[in-house]
Amino acid sequence: MSMPRQNVAPKLPTLPRGDLIASYSTYLEAQKAVEALSSAGFAVQHVTIVGTDLKMVERVTGRLTYSRVAAAGLASGAWFGLFVGLVLSLFGGGTGTPMPIFVAVGIGAGFGLLFSVLSYSMTRGKRDFTSASQIVATSYGLLCASERAGEAVRILREKNLIGYVPVNQPVSYPGAPYPGAPVQPTVPVQPAAPVQPGAGAPGAPAQPAATPPAAKTPPGEPKYGVRVVDGKPQYPNQTPTPPSS
Repeated sequence: MSMPRQNVAPKLPTLPRGDLIASYSTYLEAQKAVEALSSAGFAVQHVTIVGTDLKMVERVTGRLTYSRVAAAGLASGAWFGLFVGLVLSLFGGGTGTPMPIFVAVGIGAGFGLLFSVLSYSMTRGKRDFTSASQIVATSYGLLCASERAGEAVRILREKNLIGYVPVNQPVSYPGAPYPGAPVQPTVPVQPAAPVQPGAGAPGAPAQPAATPPAAKTPPGEPKYGVRVVDGKPQYPNQTPTPPSS
C-alpha cells in the first residue's frame, strides 16, 4: 500500500502558480489568514504567501561614537572571557576558587575594548551610525491552487479575512510560468519621427505655404506715393484740385 505524497517545496527556485484569493498590506495579516485556514481544517499546503514589490529598508538606530564602540567591545569581551573562565574552572582541575573566572573576564573585556576601538578608528568616520536592514514587501498576496481556491475563499469570508482586492484572479509572473514554456521574443519599439510643422501624411503632395494677408489701408487715408493737396489725396486719373486761396 503506497502512502500519498504531500506537497513539498521545490528544491529549485520556481515561480508560484495559483489563484489570488486575498491580499494584505502586512505579513502578519497574511499569516493570520493562513492560521485561520489551518484551524478550519483546510489543506494549507496548497497555499502560498507571495510578497510583491520588495524593498530593502535600512533603519538607522543611532549614532556611533567611541564611547558606544568601547562599551560594546567591553561587553562582548567580558562574555567571551566568562565562557573561557568557566571552561577552565570546570575542566582545568583547579582549586575550586572563582579567581580564574574573574581573571578570564578581565582579560576578555580588555581585549574586546582594545580591538573594537582600533577597528572603529581604522574606518576614519566613514560610517558613524548603527542601522538594521530588512527586506519589506509592499503587499502580500495569498495564492491557492485553482481546484481548492473556492473553499479557501469561503473560509476567509466567514472569518472576515478576505483582504482588500478581488479574489479568484489568476496570477501570472514575468517569464515562463512553467518549465519548458516558450518565451515570446520582445521586439524593440522604434520611436516615431517628429512631425515638422506644416508637413502632411507620407506620400501626400506638399501643400503651399499660406501667405499672410496684405495690410489694408483704411478708406479715406492717403497711400504711400500719393500727392496730398489741402488734406485731399490726388490720384493719377483724377482732375487735380485747385489749391484754395
